[in-house]
Amino acid sequence: MTNNGDSTGFVDLFDATTGVIDDWGNKYVGSKQIASWNQTDNIGKKSQFTLVDATQESRNQWLLHLAVAGNGFNGTSPFRFVLTDEGKIASMQIVPD
Repeated sequence: MTNNGDSTGFVDLFDATTGVIDDWGNKYVGSKQIASWNQTDNIGKKSQFTLVDATQESRNQWLLHLAVAGNGFNGTSPFRFVLTDEGKIASMQIVPD
């Protein structure tokens, strides 16, 4: 969704009520706050993600290393995703290296 500039689709990937983005300790919970982060730090910055590698840490948890480019952060960063049993993102944490 990020690479396609699809803000609605990006927000809809998360659990609408309890989904959370943890951006180095700054937490954005629920659709409204996730949409705000998306505009200030993601699609609003024309970010593009390229998957470098992925490791499944547990049944619903993955650690992805993403190369990020755009008008904000540029570089490679680890992202930890926890998924709900329904396939929504419960949390996305940008993990310090």
